[in-house]
Amino acid sequence: MMGSLKERAGLIIAAYAKRGWMLATAESCTGGLVAGVLTEIPGSSAVVERGFVTYSNEAKAEAIGVPMDLIIVHGAVSEPVARAMAEGALANSRAQVAVAITGVAGPTGGSAAKPVGLVHFGLARKGASTIHLERRYGDLGRENVRHRAVEDALSLLEQALT
Repeated sequence: MMGSLKERAGLIIAAYAKRGWMLATAESCTGGLVAGVLTEIPGSSAVVERGFVTYSNEAKAEAIGVPMDLIIVHGAVSEPVARAMAEGALANSRAQVAVAITGVAGPTGGSAAKPVGLVHFGLARKGASTIHLERRYGDLGRENVRHRAVEDALSLLEQALT
C-alpha cells in the first residue's frame, strides 16, 4: 500500500510544483503520516510548506488557532473542528492549500456517537470555500484507519487541483 501512496504523492508534488502552489497539513489521528508520505518525494521542499501535528486539543488551539469553544461544544473529532484545523493551517502558513485530519483511529477512544474509524477531514484553499469530508471506516484496526485516512487526504489534495 505504501508504494501506491508514494506514487500518488509524487503526482501531487509534481502538479502543485507546476502551479507554483505550496501546501500545509494539520494532522491529529494520522500523526504526520500525510506530511511524511509527501516528503518522501524528492523536490517536495518546493511544495510542502509545513505540517502541524496537533494531537492534543491544546495543540489544535495553540498552533493553528482552533477555538477551544469549538472543541468543547463539538468535540475534537467533528466537522467544525476539521474545517477550523484546515483554515488554521492555511492561515498559519504560506501555503495555498491545507488539508486537515481528526479522527478516532482506535482501538480505544470511540463512543456510540463517535465510533472507532470515524474521521473528519477539512480542505482549505485560498479564495475557495472549505471542503469537509467524513469517513466511517469502521473498526479496521489502528494502522488501517490511519492508512485509509492518508489515502483520503491525498484524494482531497488531488481534488484541490480541479
